[in-house]
Amino acid sequence: MRPAVLFVMITVMIDAMGIGLMIPVMPDLIREVNGGDLSQAAVWGGILATIFAVMQFLFGPVLGGLSDRFGRRPVLLTSLAVMAADYVVMALAGSIWLLLLGRIVGGITAATHATASAFMADISAPAERSKNFGLIGAGFGVGFLLGPTIGGLLAEYGTRAPFWAAAALALANFLLGWLVLKETLRPEHARAFSWRRANPFGALKHLSNLPGVRPLLMVYFLYSVAFAVYPSVWSYFGQERFGWQPSVIGLSLALFGGAMAIVQGGVIRLALNQLGERGTVIAGHVFAIATYIAIAVTPSGVLTLILTPIAAVAGVIPPALTGIMSRQVADNAQGELQGVLTSANALAMILSPLAMTATFAQFTRDGAPFYLPGAPFLLAAGLMVLALAVFILRIRRLDVTSSPL
Repeated sequence: MRPAVLFVMITVMIDAMGIGLMIPVMPDLIREVNGGDLSQAAVWGGILATIFAVMQFLFGPVLGGLSDRFGRRPVLLTSLAVMAADYVVMALAGSIWLLLLGRIVGGITAATHATASAFMADISAPAERSKNFGLIGAGFGVGFLLGPTIGGLLAEYGTRAPFWAAAALALANFLLGWLVLKETLRPEHARAFSWRRANPFGALKHLSNLPGVRPLLMVYFLYSVAFAVYPSVWSYFGQERFGWQPSVIGLSLALFGGAMAIVQGGVIRLALNQLGERGTVIAGHVFAIATYIAIAVTPSGVLTLILTPIAAVAGVIPPALTGIMSRQVADNAQGELQGVLTSANALAMILSPLAMTATFAQFTRDGAPFYLPGAPFLLAAGLMVLALAVFILRIRRLDVTSSPL
């Protein structure tokens, strides 16, 4: 693996780890700087998580557009430097308002996922993009696996330790990128930066006018909302349905994160070779629908743990879908496309927790029409059915590899 590709994978991994590192200490940290009880800390925790996602939604296209104008290298390195400084501020924060400011800046810098994916598009032949986008997903999966685990261990050294660790990781990766990352955007592919397109709504409007891209963006968004059922309700579902302790919930999430890394780093290549992009997207949806329904209705905690890594097979969808869209977009708009996809993910992380937790509450409360803790997974399955229908109906009009690559 080329050092520059490794750097980009580590950058995405740090984005994912930076969130997970903080999860174990956030309740105690919020009470430390703001006082109050656990329920009040939970409210502030929700505000901090939401503002982080909102910033990603707003600034994904901005960073993608900047990378289309000035190149991938300066955007990635600047974001990492600011990210490292942001973690230091949060490690020293003595008030809830500094934590809020830290999450605002952190959400902006975490939007580098768009630039990292644009880098992969630059260095990949069109037929190879889906496979290499899988490496981005693998980096995220590893970060999702390591973040909460390391954060829980570092919490033994105080509420600030995970922030210092995140700052050190970001700084070390900045230094690696400074040494190994070369610019991949060709000068002739650079385009003028326009605020009219450097926002999620303007960028979406522009990309939606390209042949076939609008339905694919809809499929991507529906997938993102459905897939977010895991971080949205998994801990509540596990405790309510099976009486799982936090250690078991943590283990199940680690299984899921590890499986995601394997799927997007390796299985995606096998799937693309055997099924092509179109077949991979369809197979991923079928897998997702089946596992969501199974998790929703199974009475066995052990079987649910077995299904958890299997459910990660649906992770083949984003790389294959992104590869299809990438070929519909000009070389000087790859960052813009990835920015819109980053915004779609962020918007899903804003909307999905609201929908999934409300569904969970509706079917587990006293007086519910019937008791079904797994109802959010049935909702997710329904969204995936809709996404699959849109994909099958519209994909025939595009130039997509339906046979093995």
